[in-house]
Amino acid sequence: MNKRMMTAIAGLSLTAGLLVSAGGPAGAQAGTAGPAATAAPKPPKGARAVVRVSPNPTTRRGQEVTITGHCGGGEGLKAVLAGLDRKHPVLRNVRIIRDDPKGFVAKATLAPSIGNGVGPVFVDCGGEAGVTLLVTHV
Repeated sequence: MNKRMMTAIAGLSLTAGLLVSAGGPAGAQAGTAGPAATAAPKPPKGARAVVRVSPNPTTRRGQEVTITGHCGGGEGLKAVLAGLDRKHPVLRNVRIIRDDPKGFVAKATLAPSIGNGVGPVFVDCGGEAGVTLLVTHV
């Protein structure tokens, strides 16, 4: 992983930690509704790409998944990484179908050795990164 991707991952982790420790938006805690309660905090620079995986959860080994999203100001989709261990990737045969920063598409297959669990799926958009969780029930 390059330095820019590591910085973005650190930023995403920090943002997630702050949201969890704060317990979500203040309006949601108090039970009130309003514009401030529904507005999500803006992610830090370097962590503004949005990524989704479908189907999620997945239900069989070797299943094809589609990775979609946008680059949040980044240059375009450069890479998709799944899991934290390069020796045992969660996704194999990752193919970038469309690298458009305003709406990217990639396809991949679940590794044949994958088990039940939850793992991260990262995207590198050349200056911005994003992460989502992939749930497996195999």
